Amino acid sequence: MLRAPAEPIQIAMNDATQSPLGRETAYSSRYDPGLLFPIPRAPNRAALGIHGAPPFGGVDIWNAYELSWLDPRGVPKVALGEFRVPADSTNLVESKSLKLYLNGFSQERITGIGELQPRIAADLSRAAGAAVVVALREASASGPAASPGALEGRSIDDAGIDVDHYGPPQAGFLGVLPGAEVEEALVSDLLKSNCPVTGQPDWASLWIRYRGRRIDPAGLLRYVVSFREHSGFHEDCVERIFIDLMQRCAPRQLTVYARYTRRGGLDINPWRSSDALAPAPNVRLPRQ
Repeated sequence: MLRAPAEPIQIAMNDATQSPLGRETAYSSRYDPGLLFPIPRAPNRAALGIHGAPPFGGVDIWNAYELSWLDPRGVPKVALGEFRVPADSTNLVESKSLKLYLNGFSQERITGIGELQPRIAADLSRAAGAAVVVALREASASGPAASPGALEGRSIDDAGIDVDHYGPPQAGFLGVLPGAEVEEALVSDLLKSNCPVTGQPDWASLWIRYRGRRIDPAGLLRYVVSFREHSGFHEDCVERIFIDLMQRCAPRQLTVYARYTRRGGLDINPWRSSDALAPAPNVRLPRQ
């Protein structure tokens, strides 16, 4: 049975540079919710001109592939985890701190998923400042992250253009074409940015669904590639793309979704939409 924390966990407002990222870290094998490192969303959103409630709904979908504990007889168990952090939460949770936190269950004796799932949900919700939905399943079970799928839409990656700008992101590349409004989905596998703390590359596939004047695919491709040397967290990059598309192309409806490749047994997949009720699918891609 999991031990309750000796004292209530105090959540501080943290700066990303103080996180475990890029630092030599001792991996504890015992449960410690104090390892979770929340980072306020507000400062990076303010830089995008977002003050107060964001102009989108959405969720950050985390998939955890390295989750293990001991059953009451001491036999290891493994599971897959899906964590959904609402986009209107006060904080995001720094990824390495989440890995350290999850590793802390590896030598804990737990009766099963029924005990572990609400504990993780409570700890992540406290860190995020909003209700985080947690779903755990046995590693052998089928589910959203069990087998690769695809993002349906028209690829922009073969636009037949020359590119020579790789950062910072240039919203000026974005534009619309003359003609009637359309409703379509566009896909690119060429999104790449860098971790703002470690400088490590983050690779992703991008899915954009919109209704409005047709977005120029050549300009959109140049814009996507202009993130290549940009430093930003996954969530911030997707929110920048959403804001830039809204301001430059003025679609009536817009959804932006990025599926990032995993690091340290975790992948992060931000979904932002002008339709707050639009369901966010958890479709694992071949690169994930």
